Amino acid sequence: MSKALLGRKLGMTQIFTEEGKLIPVTVVESGNNVVIGNKTEDVDGYNAVQLGFGVIKEKHVNKPMKGFFKKAGVEPVKLIREMRLAAPSEHKVGDVLGVDIFAAGDLVDVTGTSKGKGFAGTIKRHGFARGPMGHGSKSHREPGSIGAMISGPGGKVLKGKKLPGHMGHERVTVQRLSVVRVDTGRNIILIKGAIPGPKKGFVTIKNTVKPNLK
Repeated sequence: MSKALLGRKLGMTQIFTEEGKLIPVTVVESGNNVVIGNKTEDVDGYNAVQLGFGVIKEKHVNKPMKGFFKKAGVEPVKLIREMRLAAPSEHKVGDVLGVDIFAAGDLVDVTGTSKGKGFAGTIKRHGFARGPMGHGSKSHREPGSIGAMISGPGGKVLKGKKLPGHMGHERVTVQRLSVVRVDTGRNIILIKGAIPGPKKGFVTIKNTVKPNLK
């Protein structure tokens, strides 16, 4: 069975197990995920569930979204994500999912938007080696030659070249992370290790699906 929740990354801390082992964990605020819609293979060509999470002021909701939430019969939410499922969803529109759908020991895949690093050169962005640092060198941190280009008036750099540019702020998924603890009273999940994104960034938590090796 596929399980998924939307949440917000609060930060990292560390806890001790009963055996005295120190474990670094990421604290994720989750729960109160409302089911906004369901997609089925018969009607839409695929199975999925639409989840909503987060509080938003009504004045920040535009008119089309107000109609969308009204049709679903739910309160407006800040974040909406659609989760693909192998089988039709078992949840009805309006159902609220809590952190209790996960338990300690579960393996999850966490997806988020990585931290933006701004404009970066090839050494930081792609791990290029620098040039000689002597005074005679004219190429300390430049990328160097990029190979042959298309000649003529329409000459251009071929796509896929590793060049300086915007680094980070990409969709990243970290797989097979362990759920260490679930606190239903405070609606938080403690996940072992680091997950993508900055503090207060939204993330998606899905149970790890074991591959079918048959």
